[in-house]
Formats: sequence, structure tokens, C-alpha cells
Amino acid sequence: MAKTNGSGTAAPVAEAPPRGPGVWIDLLNPSAEQVAAAEAQTGLRIPSRAALSEVESSSRLRRLKGGLSLSTPMITFEHADSQLLPLGFLLTRDHLVTVRFHELRAFSQTRTRLDDGEGGDPGEILVLLLEELVDSLADALEEMAADLDSLSGRIFDFDVRGPNARRMEDPPPRRRDLALRRILRGISRRGKVLGKLRASLLGLERIIPFVASACEGLELVDDGRYETLKRDIESLDEFETRLAENVQFLLDAALGLINIEQNNVFRVLTVVSVVGVPPTLIASIYGMNFKHMPELDWNYGYPYALGLILLSAIAPIVYFRLRGWF
Repeated sequence: MAKTNGSGTAAPVAEAPPRGPGVWIDLLNPSAEQVAAAEAQTGLRIPSRAALSEVESSSRLRRLKGGLSLSTPMITFEHADSQLLPLGFLLTRDHLVTVRFHELRAFSQTRTRLDDGEGGDPGEILVLLLEELVDSLADALEEMAADLDSLSGRIFDFDVRGPNARRMEDPPPRRRDLALRRILRGISRRGKVLGKLRASLLGLERIIPFVASACEGLELVDDGRYETLKRDIESLDEFETRLAENVQFLLDAALGLINIEQNNVFRVLTVVSVVGVPPTLIASIYGMNFKHMPELDWNYGYPYALGLILLSAIAPIVYFRLRGWF
């Protein structure tokens, strides 16, 4: 837990600090002792993780006596195992208390900006935090767009061979199945991350106008930056919508590719079954136990039957080959 004063310097908060002019208190996975110390310093009741995880709007955006209580889900920005964890803000004229349960790049960048002389009162620090959070979400969406472009190439170039490639160079069916499974998992993973980014954007989109409307009552300056943040989030919403449509398009394309692979298997089975029917018919005819069959007395009856069987098997293969079935 760290405290940042108006000059932007950071110092640890004591276990039982006296009430003072501290501006920003950042609680990261706070213990009960740290929560009690922050409550003693600010006079505010620090909400628990369960309280910050409430989904109804009346719980996420509340007016306190002399301040505001805000919460939103925030993605961990780790695409391999991203999570939505609650992020809380307590804003008064004298204090800004943040409660979080995972590391966020926006907080370290905000401290850097405070060290460079930006910010001052709690409202300004909150604006800096919101700006950095929006910027982090924008970076995550840009990275998502690049990932989807790469995934699109893997899907639409899945079965592309060079002009000199031979059929025998195709990967075996098991490798192709595994490749398709990886593509589907990649689409699913990115779809989940995109949904969490959407939830984070929606939470910030609700917070910004709520805080802007309360600036006058809290004697905080609204210099138009909340309106800028609102427009930024609106543009990110549109971008996220396009990415969601792209994810759905890639999912449809991947499923279409799987259908093509399945059709190829059924095509091979069809060719095999059709090729086997004429020889089976001929063998069945000459396998009948009739007493009078002219071919039984031929000297070359047996080679004739074998040749006829072979010809009846080759003819469908040539036909299907000319038709481009394989």
C-alpha cells in the first residue's frame, strides 16, 4: 500500500497513520491491517472484494457522504490467462483510494506522470488513472487486431500449396486435424479476451459521465478531459465491435474449412466404395454355382475374369480422376 502526496512522491503508509493530507492511497491485494490503516487515515469505509464485484449499477456507482464510490471489472491484460477482477475507486475532495487485486500498467504509468509534475488533487489523479486505463485497453485492442490478422492468414492459407508442390507433400490427416483444433482454440481464446475487454470498456464508460456530473459537488475541476475520455471510449467501442465481427467471421471460416476437410474424407470413401462395386459384381457372377457356365470351359476363362475385374476397378478410378475428385 502506497500513499502519494500532492507533489507526486510515494511513500509507504504506516500501520496506523494519523489522518493527514494524503491524496492517493493505492491498495493492492490489501490485508485487513492495511485496510484498517487506510480507513483510519481517510475516514472512509474501504469496500471488500465481494462488494466491488457486485454487478448492478447501483452498487458500482454510488454517492457517499462527501464523495463517490466507483467500481468496474478490469481485465488483467494477460492474453494467455486473462481474468476480470474488480477495480475500485473512492473519491473525495481530499483523498483518492484505489482498491485492486492485480497489477496494472496504468497505475505505474500514472505514478510516473505524477513524478513528472502532472496531477495534484484527487480528481486530477483519477483522470490520469482513467486516461491510462483507456490507453491500456486501446493497446490491448490493437494487439488483438494484429492477432486476428495473423490468425486470418493461418485460416485462409491453410491448404495453399506452391505450383510445384506434389500431393504426397500434404500433411497427414492427423496433423491437419491438430492444426484445425489449434485454430479453433485460438479463435475461442481471442473471443473470450475480447469479451473481457468489452466488459472493461463498459465499466469505464459508465464511470466517466458519473464522475463528470459530480465534479461540481466535490469541488473538482472538469477541464473537458472527461468528454475526451468519453469520445475515446466510444471510438474503442466501435473498434471492439468490428473485432467481434471479425472473430465471428473467422469462426465461420474455420468451421467451413472443417466442413471441407470432412467432405474430402467422404469423397475418398465414396471413390473407394464405387471402385469396389464393379469387381465385386463380376466376382459374384462368376462365383455362382451354376452347372452350365460357358466361361468355365474356356482355357483363358480365369485370366479373362481377372482382367475384367481389374478393368472394372481401373475404369472408375480413371473417371473420378478426370473429374478431379482426387
